Amino acid sequence: MRLRHIRGAEQAIATSPYVIQQPQEYRGRFAQLFGNRNPLRIEVGMGKGRFIMELAARNPQVNYIGIERYSSVLLRALQKREELALPNIYFLCEDARLLAEIFAPGEVDRIYLNFSDPWPKDRHAKRRLTSPDFMRLYDQILKPDGTVEFKTDNQDLFAYSLESIPEAGWRVDAFTRDLHCSPMAEGNVMTEYEMRFSAAGNPICKLVASR
Repeated sequence: MRLRHIRGAEQAIATSPYVIQQPQEYRGRFAQLFGNRNPLRIEVGMGKGRFIMELAARNPQVNYIGIERYSSVLLRALQKREELALPNIYFLCEDARLLAEIFAPGEVDRIYLNFSDPWPKDRHAKRRLTSPDFMRLYDQILKPDGTVEFKTDNQDLFAYSLESIPEAGWRVDAFTRDLHCSPMAEGNVMTEYEMRFSAAGNPICKLVASR
């Protein structure tokens, strides 16, 4: 799907107090940015930000960073953020492949992946956010007991993830192919896509992985 570019999105992001402009400068010291040593959790590919902003509102004792590479999408999140008082969340406009350059080893305690691009063609498999390459990248920034939580409505991507994650040396601690009818639904926060797909009757898949 081709994203419609919004004129002025880059400028709005570059001047927003909610976007970390030079994240590499905070590598290993994001606690200073937040002014506390609360746990740090990130969402890779946050879209319009409904999920992570709801988490931040529910959990003021946790720090959050939402990462979205597309400026026009991130702009929508910023517009929502301006209406909320959430001191425990910031955003990044960065590519996920740069995570190890942004976060120090063990700096993150949880990573959320929600409704990521399935990249259905085999030749694009390395671009999938649950590919072994990306799982090795997460291994570099997560605490030893850190976890990755992944949700999708794409059954093929989920089946791939159940194989690729152990291939990277991780274990799948829990999973379901129908989240909303599962005990794993307790405390679930829905994304924009999740609301849309669920309303259409599509079952939502979820897994939790650790090392």
